[in-house]
Amino acid sequence: MTVDGDRPVADWATDYDLFDPAYVLDPAPVWADLRRRCPIAHSERWGGSWMPTRYEDVAAMARLVPQLSSRQILVVPPVSSVDEETGEAVTYLAKVPPISSDPPEHGPARRLILPALSPQAVARHEPFTRELAERLVDGFAGRGRVDAAAEYAQQIPPRVIAHLLGVDPGQADTFIAWVRGILEQGLTDPEVRLRNRGLIMGFFAGQVAKRRAQPPGARGVPEEAEDFISALLEGELDGEPVSDEHAVGTCNLLLVAGIDTTWSSIGSALWHLATHPADRRRLAAEPELMPVAVEELLRAYSPVTMARVAAEEETVNGVNVRPGDRVILNFPAANRDPEVFPDADEVVIDRAHNRHIAFGAGIHRCAGSNLARMEMNVALSVFISHIPEFSLEDPSAVTWAGGQVRGPRCLPLVFPAK
Repeated sequence: MTVDGDRPVADWATDYDLFDPAYVLDPAPVWADLRRRCPIAHSERWGGSWMPTRYEDVAAMARLVPQLSSRQILVVPPVSSVDEETGEAVTYLAKVPPISSDPPEHGPARRLILPALSPQAVARHEPFTRELAERLVDGFAGRGRVDAAAEYAQQIPPRVIAHLLGVDPGQADTFIAWVRGILEQGLTDPEVRLRNRGLIMGFFAGQVAKRRAQPPGARGVPEEAEDFISALLEGELDGEPVSDEHAVGTCNLLLVAGIDTTWSSIGSALWHLATHPADRRRLAAEPELMPVAVEELLRAYSPVTMARVAAEEETVNGVNVRPGDRVILNFPAANRDPEVFPDADEVVIDRAHNRHIAFGAGIHRCAGSNLARMEMNVALSVFISHIPEFSLEDPSAVTWAGGQVRGPRCLPLVFPAK
């Protein structure tokens, strides 16, 4: 970790640190304090940024497109180096369309992937997801204990995404390592980030080349097939064939954005249910409540914090954001705003009105939200149906990752062995 994380926070309104251990463990008190006295905070750490904490401000900034550009989406600055030949600075920006695209490129790039992520398309992956979850639970139900993060939550999204992409689900552990290398260790270690990004891009370049080498017409994908990459290469962008670079970038997005975010949501939900037995027992008795509960768990434990960089000068709630400033879109803080959600810091498992923005807001709202919801519904339903009674084995042993994506990374649970 760089010097940005080596000193304690002096004042969260002027010196916040998304990687501070106390913030990662429980950021809600910080958000509550900032909403009262400085709803849009500023910090010089990690390259400097502004961070709104009120729902209204976060949603407004998320919709400021293209004034707040998506070319930089990480909460830390992009990696830069000096070209040895020219002596000029080179900045490495990950191109992962459509999330990193601004209009007019954004619309066509998003429309290209939406068919594969529609409710109907996602429903075709539910049997695979359910069979996977059942098999995982069967593997540890007889032990009476499990690390529900490493052995369950983290195992489902990599295999589902591999299934969707049309690549070998047996590489799940490799995918997990790559994603953690970018969104966890890599956020504070640029070399680790670049190395893992290169591994992902190289993998998908090989997958694209393999499909390009197939005979003409051989990549035709029937509706029931599970091969996003082949379907992507059959598509068009503004009437032109999809380039290898675009295809590789989009596959990179699906892998990185589709894995860590969802396993964090599943893990956080299991942590909540382990520590709130009344909610767990109600879901066991009323399984039809699960879809509503999933929305509330997404609100209360929203995993993702995104970033933008100002392309134009903008004023939001009295704060003047200048070109080049980074803005941290703190969706988790917005979803705990008591002005929008009564009892915002409480999980109301049957909350009827829930305008959460866990999946973002505006044109960049998560295209994979249907898939994430399906995985959460299946993962939690299967776990509770097989293991209705469980609790934390040792609360102090639970560890959390934070920064860009927050969720438990070690979650030891105990339960009656079957």
